[in-house]
Amino acid sequence: MGTLSRSYLPALRRGRLLHIALATTALSLPAGALQAQMSYSQAPELAERVEAGELPPVEERVGEDPLVIEPIDSIGIYGGELRFGLRGSSDQNHILRMVGHQGLVRWDPTYTEIIPNLASSYEISNGGRDFTFDLRRGVRWSDGEPFTVEDVAFNVEDLVLNEAFAPVQTRYTLNGDPVAFEVVDEDTVRFSFDEPNGDFLAVLAAPTGQHPVLYSKHYCSQFHPDYNENVDQLIEEAGAPDWQTLFLQNCGDTEVATRWANPNRPTLDTWVIKEPYTGGATRVVLERNPYFWQVDTEGNQLPYIDRLTASVSQDVESLILAAIAGKIDFGLRHLDTPANRPVLAQNREQGDYRMFAAIVSGFNQMMIDLNLTSKDPELREVFNEKDFRIALSLGINRQQIIDTVLLGEGDPWQQGPFEPENPYYNEKLATQYIEYDPERANALLDGLDLERGPDGIRLLPSGKPLAFQIDAIPTYRADWVDMLELVRQQWAEIGVDMSVNPVERTYFYERTSNSNEHDAAVWVGGAAWIPGSDPHQIIPVNHDARWAIGWRDWYLSDGAEGMEPPESVKERFRLYDEARGATDPEERLAIAREAADIAAEEFEVFGIAKAMPTYGIVKNDLGNVPEEMLNWWDLATPTQANPQTWYWKD
Repeated sequence: MGTLSRSYLPALRRGRLLHIALATTALSLPAGALQAQMSYSQAPELAERVEAGELPPVEERVGEDPLVIEPIDSIGIYGGELRFGLRGSSDQNHILRMVGHQGLVRWDPTYTEIIPNLASSYEISNGGRDFTFDLRRGVRWSDGEPFTVEDVAFNVEDLVLNEAFAPVQTRYTLNGDPVAFEVVDEDTVRFSFDEPNGDFLAVLAAPTGQHPVLYSKHYCSQFHPDYNENVDQLIEEAGAPDWQTLFLQNCGDTEVATRWANPNRPTLDTWVIKEPYTGGATRVVLERNPYFWQVDTEGNQLPYIDRLTASVSQDVESLILAAIAGKIDFGLRHLDTPANRPVLAQNREQGDYRMFAAIVSGFNQMMIDLNLTSKDPELREVFNEKDFRIALSLGINRQQIIDTVLLGEGDPWQQGPFEPENPYYNEKLATQYIEYDPERANALLDGLDLERGPDGIRLLPSGKPLAFQIDAIPTYRADWVDMLELVRQQWAEIGVDMSVNPVERTYFYERTSNSNEHDAAVWVGGAAWIPGSDPHQIIPVNHDARWAIGWRDWYLSDGAEGMEPPESVKERFRLYDEARGATDPEERLAIAREAADIAAEEFEVFGIAKAMPTYGIVKNDLGNVPEEMLNWWDLATPTQANPQTWYWKD
């Protein structure tokens, strides 16, 4: 079995999570070995369907080489539903987190090792250039059709690498060149790069790395013009502008709501949509996939729980009330703010739930990204003054924000890992300019000739007030708006007029990640340059680098679009490309440290406070849920805790 190990977790947490890793590690044996060693069992409702002739036997449905998952505590009991809550019409990633992402490979629960998933094994060869995957034999889509190398070829050749469908994503390129793909034999596929690619396996293990196995060819090809000569008729009937939109409307994408809007779309997921997630939905229901290709250590087909049910609420308060009333069985996303903790803790008995720890290490609660590539030339000029950025950072009273909004939890912080023993720790990047020093801030602003007007607000060279907006998504992080309101008041004291612009999530992405219309924006800070993750606060390489979207566009287009960046950013782009190709962990770490040193010197973004360990709630009689879990997007928490093994004890 192929693995990729990265040891970066703090020793304390690593040790505490070890028992979880041992209990939830995916086990894999040679094809056919499990068939010879164990008999299979299934949910009663599926057994009835087999008896009625509606389904083939469970042995045929799980395949020759099912993935074996060892439950954390005990073998479960079939039945019941698990209830969680969605926030509005743009909470599709919450569904993804609960259902899980099924890629060729996956991270283990400690986020230190990559293990096979839909691939039964993999091999990295040719100096880190070639990645060969043996597919798990006998896997079927949720409608019973076989999952084969032809599906992978359709996903990669006709979609991922098809410029007519969408630009090739950077995760499938290296130094501007797209990955080469080939079908080796009826069970094997290979991805190849011209240069070593040390990050590619981790890319495939992330939630956004599911593309090679996301779409079933037998269903989704009907929306592709290369396979359906009548696709124009479907476009007209759907009222879609083009075949690409038609495809996404019916088959979705990794992080779009339409992924969960079509009950007819076959998937490889644990549960499949029955009541879809659409704009007017008040409830979403997913039922067990009868062809799910995972079993427990006694041969019981997973999942244990019959269905997931999510009520759609328009505000966090409704979710809190539902939890207190005992109507949410598992909750993490949206509930885990400091302000919600006391009321949820006080009502544990009433809601019949316990609380678990959701571990983070290295994140910043809120990063402020001034748009250094703003379309406003005056703002762009002043934002690009390092002394201006230092002044704004010194003008933030972080401790007041921590005491007021974060209920006293957390420490002032810029960005990066918290622990000095962490190999990605950079003291300067993490701790410079975090003191509250309005006197020095004023002196720096005076030195930039930003004189105060009659109302105390400083003036730009044109005579206009120094005023700008910061975009934020209140539905994603409710505390952001409260934190920014205090920042607004603090900056007013040094003569800077900032206003908070709360926007809906889809519009936020359009403004800040696509059209570059924002003055500034906020987001969470990344933990480190972990394999497969983009260090977007250090190097502007993806949509979350809202401090330099114009420079990102320049990089992604090889200079054809966007704005040409300064030399220090170009050097980091070079280092980024070099690091992606590094297969030696120590070499990669050295490159990352060099890029972090440059970012620390330039000081382009600034943070508020260390992200706090958060929490979630889980019903008392829900079994196999760990007492703590890492809370990371690349793990799509709680995916790594294997919800397919959760069960109701009574």
